[in-house]
Order: sequence, then C-alpha cells, then structure tokens
Amino acid sequence: MGFKENLKDELKYQGILVKELADKCNIPKGTIDHYLAEKCTEPIAENAVKIAKALNVSVEYLVTGSDSSVPGLYTKYSDMIKKFDSLSDREKSAISKMITSLSSTQ
Repeated sequence: MGFKENLKDELKYQGILVKELADKCNIPKGTIDHYLAEKCTEPIAENAVKIAKALNVSVEYLVTGSDSSVPGLYTKYSDMIKKFDSLSDREKSAISKMITSLSSTQ
C-alpha cells in the first residue's frame, strides 16, 4: 500500500475527518483531498512530515505501511490491534478474558 491508502486507513482508524487533519497540520483541506484522490500525487516532504506529526505516526509508516522504529511485535500484530480497537467494549472485555484465561493455563 502507498501513502494514499495508509493515510486513508489512519484517518479511519483514528476517527479523524480530513477537515480536522487539515486544521491540525495547517495544510489546505483541498491539498489533503488531492492526496486521497484516485489519481493523486505524493505530498512534498514538508507536508508528509506535518501530516505524520498531526497523526502521531512516522512518515515511513504513511509511505510504506510499516515503521522500522516500532518494535517488531507491534508491527506483527498491528492489523489485529486495529481490528480489536474497533470492537465494542463488551467484545473487547470477552476477548481480554479469553486471553487472560489462555495465558494462565500455560
């Protein structure tokens, strides 16, 4: 995946609207919309850095989908963590209990 897809995923994951991101990083909304468009261009480095800082992720993550500065365990399970985060509190509680139960039996 590239910058566009990773930016879309991160906005969705964090529940941030394009307008909010634009305000946070002081980049016009239209510019960010362009980065997200079907036929888009990659942002200039300065804008990529501003966007990454506003989202509290690395530029490397936005460009490649991974981050070499993040411990391997997080990278390995990042998709699972994102899915877990989207569950209801009740579902999270049930899964947490299941993990606790499984880990205490070993």
